[in-house]
Amino acid sequence: MKISFKSPWIRWPAWLASILIVLAGMAAFFPWDLLRGPLNHYVSDLTGRRFEITQRLDVRLGLTTRVIAEGVEFTNPAWAHDPYLLKAEAAQFDIRLWPLLHGKLVLPLVSLRKPQLSLQIEPDGRRTWALGKDTSDRSTVPEIGLLHVDNGTVHYVDSAQGADIAVDFGMDATSDPALPLSYSARGVLKKQAFTARGRTGSVLQLSSAVQQPFPVEVQATAGRTSLKASGSIAGLATLASVDATFDIRGRSLAELYTLLGVVLPHTPPYALRGNLRKQGDVWAVGKIQGRLGRSDLSGDMSYDRSRAIPMLTGKLQSRELDFDDLGPLIGASATPDAGAPTPLARPGHKVLPDSALDFGRLKVMDADVWYAASDIRHIKALPLDKMSVHVRLANGVLQMDPLNLGVAGGQLAGNIRIDANAAPASVSAQLQARALQLNRLFPTIELTKGSLGKLHGRVDLQGRGNSTAQVLGSASGSVALLMGKGQISRLLLAELGLDGGKIIKFLVVGDKPVLLRCAAAAFDVKNGLMTSRSIVLDTSTTVINGSGTINLADETLDIVLKPEPKDRSILSLRSPLKITGSFDAPSAGPDKAALGGRAGITLALGAINPLLALAATVETGPGKDADCAQVLAQATAPRPPGRTP
Repeated sequence: MKISFKSPWIRWPAWLASILIVLAGMAAFFPWDLLRGPLNHYVSDLTGRRFEITQRLDVRLGLTTRVIAEGVEFTNPAWAHDPYLLKAEAAQFDIRLWPLLHGKLVLPLVSLRKPQLSLQIEPDGRRTWALGKDTSDRSTVPEIGLLHVDNGTVHYVDSAQGADIAVDFGMDATSDPALPLSYSARGVLKKQAFTARGRTGSVLQLSSAVQQPFPVEVQATAGRTSLKASGSIAGLATLASVDATFDIRGRSLAELYTLLGVVLPHTPPYALRGNLRKQGDVWAVGKIQGRLGRSDLSGDMSYDRSRAIPMLTGKLQSRELDFDDLGPLIGASATPDAGAPTPLARPGHKVLPDSALDFGRLKVMDADVWYAASDIRHIKALPLDKMSVHVRLANGVLQMDPLNLGVAGGQLAGNIRIDANAAPASVSAQLQARALQLNRLFPTIELTKGSLGKLHGRVDLQGRGNSTAQVLGSASGSVALLMGKGQISRLLLAELGLDGGKIIKFLVVGDKPVLLRCAAAAFDVKNGLMTSRSIVLDTSTTVINGSGTINLADETLDIVLKPEPKDRSILSLRSPLKITGSFDAPSAGPDKAALGGRAGITLALGAINPLLALAATVETGPGKDADCAQVLAQATAPRPPGRTP
């Protein structure tokens, strides 16, 4: 088929192209500066604030039209702190015409020379860069793709976020051509003192529609948190994409809640590094390495803000966990060094941590995090050696389930639940102790090191409060400890029984263990008062029965132990042993009234004949074997109907 160039279908595009070329040529030579005055008035009337190109105007027409202006002044709304939104020696704007016909201002490129920018946003949504008369109307906010700057300043104010920051920036390609734009910032962020400095590329990508990340380096400090990071960012206005390495340090991870809105536990001072990535609304922190106090930490975390309630997920682990670093987590202070007192001991004879815990933060996000510590160090009174926990947070309810602690060669396992929707918070704990080794359970008591046996127990408590002390001080439920066959130090039993003859004997010939038949201690708990249901320790030589209370509210003890020997001994002044005082300073000693009566008889007999005084100390041993099956059953039995702890 032969195509004729005389066909109207061929001639029409040719004519159109010719017309466009002529119009473009005319536009190139059009004296656009003559329109500078009318344009100034038009934009000022349209926005309700003064706009002026003070020196020269030029336009390059096209589907994307370029406007070149020298000397630009654009004032802020009357409510703003600073008089000008923009003052610049020169500005270049690329404007897409097609969106403009639909009332949308799209600027693929904005280039500013020596600009002074003032950006302010109010809690009610008003913002200075909304170009309509209604500055709360987001549809009048221009969409900017790329921003090119050389030297200038930016003042940013956001009272809702506690931000008032001034930034100075300038071009210097001699030190690093890839990062020619240097900047420094100062002011406040989240109502904390803020400083930052660093370098970046000269062209900043503001819109996520432009998929060309630009490099950035930053060193920033907000309050007591400092950050070093380097990498790339795409879509600066929304942080659509981030890929960077970071090094962050601070006083406590909990302080990141103020800066980032992420709920993290109270910790000792930390120093962490890793890789930070963001795609859309998901932040991922990978290859975490660092320390919290004297504990190491590694793992991966992610924070998803696309949900109605943000979600934190991840897995973390520590090769070595310093026990003192757990103090801030439960409301106690971290120990500053190895020689300092334990964080649980504080002035005022209070042992239970009473610092308020901010359970209200548990409502702002959900979480699903695993944590494990392979080795726990620097424990003085509690023989923990490892731990693992699965933390789940949903709708203001925190559950640590399962919680597994390696204790004294055995295991303490169960779950803890905290409901932050109640005021004060409602806390419950169900824990089972399995096979705790007696000789490792009390590492600071020398006489227990020769004792053998496996201890089992159960804790079932519910309480309310905003600190550990408040929760335990209001707790109700039950606590039980059980032990089957084993062996225990004879010297320890002798001291409990105030048996002077046996103490002398064992000190001379050495301490030998005695057979332990069974032991049990069970308490009912009501409003922080632990009342004994059963306290029994039965060995081949002695039966010890006890009773009393432990007050978790005022942290006091009132326990009486009554030893009954099964053999005879001289130099014995056996009497009930009383354990009283506070958790911080407990005291143990014989019942003075009972001991005084027996001592009086001894002195009276001694006045007649010294041998009779010695005979008065001879214990004939009326004690009988305890029914261990009944003892253990009683300790583990459910509370009788109608009896509430």
